[in-house]
Amino acid sequence: MPMDTDKRPPIFLYTDGASSGNPGPGGYGIVLRCAGRMKEMSGGFALTTNNRMELLAVIVGLEAIRWKNAEVTVVSDSSYVVKSVSEGWLFNWEKKGFAKAKNVDLWTRFLKIYRQHRVRFQWIKGHAGHPENERCDALAVAAGAGAVAAGKILPDDPGYIPGQ
Repeated sequence: MPMDTDKRPPIFLYTDGASSGNPGPGGYGIVLRCAGRMKEMSGGFALTTNNRMELLAVIVGLEAIRWKNAEVTVVSDSSYVVKSVSEGWLFNWEKKGFAKAKNVDLWTRFLKIYRQHRVRFQWIKGHAGHPENERCDALAVAAGAGAVAAGKILPDDPGYIPGQ
């Protein structure tokens, strides 16, 4: 029998993105915590931007949630992502058909998954000793610049548009 969504435990989604150069090789890192369990994820691209990786981390983390209407707290050091949602910029861009917005491919993908859950954002200062944020940063750097330094060939970021 499926669990009542009101009785499901809250989820904490910690995210970070990084790029070595902006643009440059980049990656994202994710730590998901729920009911005493933890899951880590990461990925990287040959050429991307920090903002794209910050946003992609949130998207991939939300997409990893196995049920709908989850109560999710996203903890991020990205003012770009947090303010875009919490201050309503994203919804204004959407109303205007994303005419002047950047990273439209990711914002569109974000909105699809965001609307399937109850999401709130919490901004934290990066590189300030927050354990999950530090772990996400390490995962992001390892998946991007670290992978390149180790000789790994990373895929292209399919939505990256040079100069954006």
